[in-house]
Amino acid sequence: MSNVNSEAAFHAAFWVLFWLMAAMRLCFAVRVRRSGARILPDRAAIRREGWVFAFRLVAALCFIALIVAVCRYRLSLRRFSIPLPDWLRWAGFILGLASLVLWTWTHLALGRFWSAQLQLREHHQMITSGPYARVRHPMYLALFAWMAGLVMVISNWVAVLFAAIVPVIILGRLPAEEQMMIERFGDEYRDYMKRTGRFFPKWRASPQPANVGHQA
Repeated sequence: MSNVNSEAAFHAAFWVLFWLMAAMRLCFAVRVRRSGARILPDRAAIRREGWVFAFRLVAALCFIALIVAVCRYRLSLRRFSIPLPDWLRWAGFILGLASLVLWTWTHLALGRFWSAQLQLREHHQMITSGPYARVRHPMYLALFAWMAGLVMVISNWVAVLFAAIVPVIILGRLPAEEQMMIERFGDEYRDYMKRTGRFFPKWRASPQPANVGHQA
């Protein structure tokens, strides 16, 4: 495969990962909105998130800038390219697709309790089944993996810089999110924390009751 054809293929792979993610999130946002639930953050959610909320807005603008750059310059940005082998870039594409499967699964498990904000729904319930059975934040894990796959496909240091913002946001947000859950569910959530890992399953975890909604 020539270099030109190869880059065109990776350009297409990038857009496949991006538009699949965008379509999935839009689909679930519409479903939640139709249920009468709030999509945008309320004042309590903004206060709860603090500096992370402003940082998220900046990160969103940066990501839009990356999309525009990719669209305008077709993945070239050659001065900042990373010389990754093609097989590794395709592995990134597969990782991105796999992460989208997990990401979609988390949305399906949460159902109407999903929110992109640090806010709970009316009559909110804990969801500890499906991807939440052994991991408290599988949605964040999926986001990490999706961004990693995207970076591998793009193979550019500019993408690495933008992707590095994601863990800063997630790790800055998690304490407030878990505190919110403790305030609502108390010992039930504390017990859930003991038997689950944040992003990966614990080696030894006791069986959990079926049905905590999480945000991402």
